[in-house]
Order: sequence, then structure tokens, then C-alpha cells
Amino acid sequence: MTELFEPTTAQRQAPPPSTSRARSAASKRAARKRRRQRQRRTAIILVVLLGVLGVGGYLLIDRVGGMLSGFELFDSAPEDYAGPGVEPVQIEIPEGATGSMMGSVLEEADVVASVGAFNQAFESTPGASGIQPGTYELYTQMSAADAVQSLVANEKVETNVTIPEGYTVEQIIDKVASVTPITRDEMEAALGTPKKIGLPGQADGDAEGWLFPKTYAVQPGDTAEDLLSTMIDQTKAELDSLGVDNGDRQDVLIKASLVEREARAAEDRPRMARAIENRLDVDQRLQIDAAVAYGLGIPGTELTRDDTNDPSNPYNTYQHAGLPPGPIANPGAASVEAVVDPADGDWIFWTTVNLDTGETKFAETFDEHQQNVAELRAWQEENGY
Repeated sequence: MTELFEPTTAQRQAPPPSTSRARSAASKRAARKRRRQRQRRTAIILVVLLGVLGVGGYLLIDRVGGMLSGFELFDSAPEDYAGPGVEPVQIEIPEGATGSMMGSVLEEADVVASVGAFNQAFESTPGASGIQPGTYELYTQMSAADAVQSLVANEKVETNVTIPEGYTVEQIIDKVASVTPITRDEMEAALGTPKKIGLPGQADGDAEGWLFPKTYAVQPGDTAEDLLSTMIDQTKAELDSLGVDNGDRQDVLIKASLVEREARAAEDRPRMARAIENRLDVDQRLQIDAAVAYGLGIPGTELTRDDTNDPSNPYNTYQHAGLPPGPIANPGAASVEAVVDPADGDWIFWTTVNLDTGETKFAETFDEHQQNVAELRAWQEENGY
């Protein structure tokens, strides 16, 4: 027969080992905090005494300092953990933080035992001055040297999302939702509050064209508003760097978006920008397929003659004179620069004559343009298009 033993009172009351360790760690942190507070109070008292006693007081304290070496205020080495660390914890290093500020953040999170130990490790570690702001995953109770090395390695907790040139707002929403914690619903909700994301009034509440294409780092806790605001600010900075007046921003982005979606080669962008200006100068309709397709929400390859003859599409540049009502994509720097500084020339027309390579030819007259179109048709026939 198996005997059943009733646990003693001490056994019943004893906490599980993990709880005991947690309480012990919390007790140690509280003790360190009280000790630091005592040190700060002692330091303040000493400063006051030095002010009262002057040089004589300093010499006296210096003489008895050795006798008080048992007190931590006079210890030569600040408190440090042996490491390597216990629990993972995310730490945010703010913009412009000094070494001491970083040490304070890490001490508060119990990553390092003291600011003093962190400062010593910071000053002795090559590259520490180049630590970047952002969110890092460290561990509680690390040695100060290990903590500094982890920050220097610059392995931040972030997600990079790259927005290609020429993406539309819809494509950007899909891309962000697919690679970051920010959802499609959050992006759409933020786009519905144009003032909060910094969208200028001339955009009329539509962010198309204002979301600058580049690689963005999304930190933990970043919201859709944060990301969209950064993209819009980047567009504003690009326009400002090129000297674009505030009142001209929307038109520049519209033209740049047309260039972005039509041009394949870098050298074609300035010439295409000039051809667009030349057409506008003589009140000739732009007749840009990419704009018509954008208004219909379809690829340009699916356009039909009925589509280009349909005046109900406000983006139909075959039926409506002037620029379309807004950008048709988010242009990159090269297209914006081409619009601000177009090439010199009298071109009115352009057409791609090789759909594989993107080779594009420009023409000043309709007859010359028709020759280029004939070249395109011949290429299509030879290549089964």
C-alpha cells in the first residue's frame, strides 16, 4: 500500500522556484534603486559641504575618503552585472541620445546595473558614438560591455518596407500590409484623415503622388499615420530641395507621375517631360494611355479604343484637355527632377518601338511620329504581339 503524506505547513506555503527567483530579482532591483537614491543624497550633501567648507573641506574629505572606501560612493568601479543576460526586453534609444541618456534608459529597464558601468563601456568601445536611434532587443541583467556591443551591432527590431517608383496608393497599401504589422484597414483609416498625416490641401484629400518611394524602417509601435506622414514629409523635402513653389507642387507631381509610368529609360524622362510641356503649351491633348488606364483601374495593356473614346473617365487625356485631375502614381526622384528641369527640344510625340527593351523614339511632327508607330507595329508583328 502506498503511503500518502500530508505536506507540512512550510511546504504548503513555499512559493514555486520560478516565483521565488522573480521575487528575488525584484528585491535586488529595489535594493539597487534605494542604494542609488542614498548615493545621490550623499553626493548632494557633499556638494553642499564643499560649498560651505571650501578648500579645507575638500582636503578633509579627501583625507577620510580612504576610511570610507567601504561605502559605494567611494568605490572606484561602478556596479555591473556579470551577464550574459536573463529575459529579452525591447529598448528604445531616442533620437540624439547621449551615452549617459542611453545608460539611464538601460538602467531603468534593468538591462545594466548602473549608468556608470554603461558609461565606462561606452567610452571604451569603438563605434559607440555611432549608435543609432531605434528599438533594440536586449536582455535584462547584461554586462555593460555586452549591452554596448549589442547596440553598436545596430541590429534593431524593425521591418524594412521598400516602395518602388511608380507604385499607386493601392499598391503601397498592399505592400505595407504584406511585410509589416500595419494592416490594410489601418492604412485606409489613416488615409481617410489627410490632415493628420500632413497631406497638403492642394492634394484634395488624395494621397496619390505624395507617398515618396524609398525604403522605410518600421519600428515596433509605429502606426499607419506615422509611416504615411514620413512618406509625405519625404515628398515635401524632395520638392523643397528642387525649389518647387508650394503652389506648384501638385502639378509637378501630376506631370512626374505621367513620366514615371510612361518612361522606361532614365535618358527618356527629361525628353518626355519636355514633350508634355510642349503639348500643354499648344493646347494639344496629352493622349497618355497610362492616365486613361489609371482612371479605369486596369493595366495599360488592356486599353481598347472604346476606353480612349469614353469621356466619362476624368483621367481620359484623349477626351479631356490639360493635365488629369491628379497624379496617377507616386513618382521617384528622377521623374520629379525631369519635370523640374526638362530637356531642351521641340518634341511633341513619343512612342515605344520595342516593348522588350523599352526603346522609345521622340518626334516633332505627326508624320515623323507615324513612322515611329509603323516601326512599333512591325516589331509587334515580328514578335507575336
